[in-house]
Amino acid sequence: MPVSSSRRLAPPLITGVCLIFLAGCGSSSDSGSGGDASRSPAAASVIPVVASTNVYGDMAEQIGGGKVAVTSIISDPDQDPHSYEANTQNQLALSKAKVVIENGGGYDDFVDRMLKSSDNSSPEVINAVKVSGKSAPAGGELNEHVWYDFPTAAKLADRIAAALAKADPDDAATFTGKAKAFKEKLTSLEQKEARIKADHGGEAVAITEPVPLYLLEASGLRNATPEAFSEAIEEGDDVSPRTLRDTLALFTGKKVKALVYNEQTSGPQTEKAEQAAKTAGIPVVPVTETLPKGEDYVGWMTANVDALASALAK
Repeated sequence: MPVSSSRRLAPPLITGVCLIFLAGCGSSSDSGSGGDASRSPAAASVIPVVASTNVYGDMAEQIGGGKVAVTSIISDPDQDPHSYEANTQNQLALSKAKVVIENGGGYDDFVDRMLKSSDNSSPEVINAVKVSGKSAPAGGELNEHVWYDFPTAAKLADRIAAALAKADPDDAATFTGKAKAFKEKLTSLEQKEARIKADHGGEAVAITEPVPLYLLEASGLRNATPEAFSEAIEEGDDVSPRTLRDTLALFTGKKVKALVYNEQTSGPQTEKAEQAAKTAGIPVVPVTETLPKGEDYVGWMTANVDALASALAK
C-alpha cells in the first residue's frame, strides 16, 4: 500500500535569545534516557549519543552499555511524534554528540535542521532509512517506519557498533559483541513472525496508520484497510464519509481478523474504527511509535508480536 509520509516530526522551535545564550539555557536534558553525561567529570570518557526517539536511544544503550550517555529527544510515550517541538536542550545535546541516530525518510527532519545550525561538525550521523536500503514502491511513497522491520534493526545494530567503535576504538570488541547479542534476540522475533505467517498467512487485518506495516507484512498478513483511510489519518486530514463507511464495514462484516491501532495518534475517526471492531468482537492490537515507559526495544517488540499472534488466534 502506498504510504504517505507528509505527517512528520515538526521542526524545532528555538528562540533567538536562547540560541544567543545557548550555554545558559539549560544544564541538563530532561528528555534523554541517559542525559548528557559529558558534563560529569566522573563520566567524561563516555560517548555522548543523541537519538531522535527513545527507540534508537535504547538500541544505542543496548550496544554501548556503560560506555555511552544517550539523550533521546522524544521519550514520552504520550507524545505524538508528528507534532513534537524540539527545544534548546536538544540543540545543546546535539552540539556535544559524537554519534547521532535519526530515522530519516522525512520522519524527523528537525534533527538535520538542528545539526545545520549547530557548531558541531564532527558527529557520526546514522540515518535508519538509509541503513535499511528501503525505497518508495513504484507510484507510491516510502513507509518510513523502519524500526518495525527487524532486518533493519539488525543492520542498525552493526552500524551503531561501528560508529561507537570509531569514537572509542579501545572498546570496539565490546560494541561488536553487544551488537551480536542484540541481533540474536532479533532472530527470535523473526521466528515469531514466521510462525504467525505459517498459521495465518494471507489473513486480512486493518490498521489506523502504516506504523506497523513492516511487522504485518513479515508475518504474512494482508492489509485490507482502504488506502484513503490510513493516508488521511497519517496526514491529519479528515476521512471522507464514504471512506469511513468502507472502513467500518471491515468490522461490521467481520472481514478482518484484527485491528492494529496506533495509540499515539488517535482521534474521533480512529476511535470509531476501534469501537466498531470491539462491538463486532474483533481484537484490537494497540501499537505505539515510541517505547513505552520501562520497556526496551526487544521487550516492546516481543509484546507487539505476541499480542498480534494472540489476536489472530481468537
